[in-house]
Amino acid sequence: MFFDSFSHVSRPKMLCLHPIAHRPFVPSPPRIAPSVSHRAGIGFAVCSSHSNPRILKPNRGYFYDDDDSGSELEEYPPFGDDFDLEEFASNRHSDKKPTDFYSLVPNKRPGYQRPPRKDKVIPAKISSRDLSYISGSRKPNQMDLSTKEKVEHGKFTLSRFQKLAEEFDFDEKWFPLIEHLSTFGLKETHFISIYERHMPCLQINLASARERLDFLIGIGVKHRDIKRILLRQPQILEYTIENNLKSHVSFLVDIGIPQSRIGQIITAAPSLFSYSVELSLKPTIRYLVEEVGIKRSNLSKVIQLSPQILVQRIDNSWTSRFSFLSKELGAPRENIVKMVTKHPQLLHYSIEDGISPRIDFLRSIGMPDSDILKVLTSLTQVLSLSLEDNLKPKYLYLVNDLNNEVKSLTKYPMYLSLSLEQRIRPRHRFLVSLKKAPKGPFPLSSLVPTDASFCQQWAGTSLEKYLAFRQSLLLSDLAKKYERRR
Repeated sequence: MFFDSFSHVSRPKMLCLHPIAHRPFVPSPPRIAPSVSHRAGIGFAVCSSHSNPRILKPNRGYFYDDDDSGSELEEYPPFGDDFDLEEFASNRHSDKKPTDFYSLVPNKRPGYQRPPRKDKVIPAKISSRDLSYISGSRKPNQMDLSTKEKVEHGKFTLSRFQKLAEEFDFDEKWFPLIEHLSTFGLKETHFISIYERHMPCLQINLASARERLDFLIGIGVKHRDIKRILLRQPQILEYTIENNLKSHVSFLVDIGIPQSRIGQIITAAPSLFSYSVELSLKPTIRYLVEEVGIKRSNLSKVIQLSPQILVQRIDNSWTSRFSFLSKELGAPRENIVKMVTKHPQLLHYSIEDGISPRIDFLRSIGMPDSDILKVLTSLTQVLSLSLEDNLKPKYLYLVNDLNNEVKSLTKYPMYLSLSLEQRIRPRHRFLVSLKKAPKGPFPLSSLVPTDASFCQQWAGTSLEKYLAFRQSLLLSDLAKKYERRR
């Protein structure tokens, strides 16, 4: 078993092969070492896409602490201010088939012979056209760099490239690769960013880059997400399939990640390819199981909810948040482990700017610490919600319009995760309009079921009638907001 092998993992001093041929690669140290935060590299620094050590995403209410500066942080899955567990569970985007893409390649230099490719892997999802290209039965077109005509198969023209060559010293040999990458949506500004972050990736042979990108698409990365991955981790063009990509994908499969989710994990945390499987990723998993207390059966769920946990300094994150919640709320270890299992993004949130202010808010509305602990254990996502745009408006609506007390949140913490505009207010107003709203406190249980169940059990009317009412209410609220702004 994968987990049983952890106890036998040794840490001898070794020299691994870097994904770039003929260059030594020193693997990253285990991420559980608090004093080490650098990444493996070859004479260059790999910067995170988030340079600000403390990040607040105002539209989501996410706070990230500065002790996680070594990780690629972003919300995953995207819990918004009006996060609805039920709606989120049903929100699955269908995968689109990748568009066939073929670029022009430069004329072969005199005497040049392509070395045999040792890492050739045919991704399972590539088309027959791509298969014929990789197998060598289809020869790519050639290109004359002296012409200024538009390239047929892409949007990037030679004249636009020459502008980059003049202003930023781009080598004309890079044009075939850049033209191909532009089919994924990359523009001049993006190539300048990649050039400044890691110029060597632009020197990669077009055929090798194409094969690696085909591999990523074949394992589930969406065509539209390639751009995002390249901007965050351009070094991925240098990683060979056999020596890097396949081993990391196998690691994800071994810890229970479904193949249908592999592409989403890579898109959320592409930097995981820069970490050694044996010396960094496996020790992180072992720490989650042995030190944090995550059950092995829940590991896959935790990683899928927050892939960034694989590339985070997990020891510092866990220790600081465990200590804070234990002292602040008297939270038992068991409760904190449940919080991390349900919402591992907790390990990303800043204590000072994120967790503490939300606990203070719940105290300010009269909720005792024992009830705060119950709410956070049941719905840890509360710590991700905006105070001004989410928690405060919902509280005011709860007590002023729904005539409920704060203690009702202990029984129905889900209320705080529901959308005020899309669910709470429309359902309340609809029952009032039908004169079916009970006297006294409004039943929060009516907000939990699906729209269809709500119409059948509470409203006794058709779903179409409720949806029309909600649409009318939303338009009315929008008109009032517009009038106030004028």
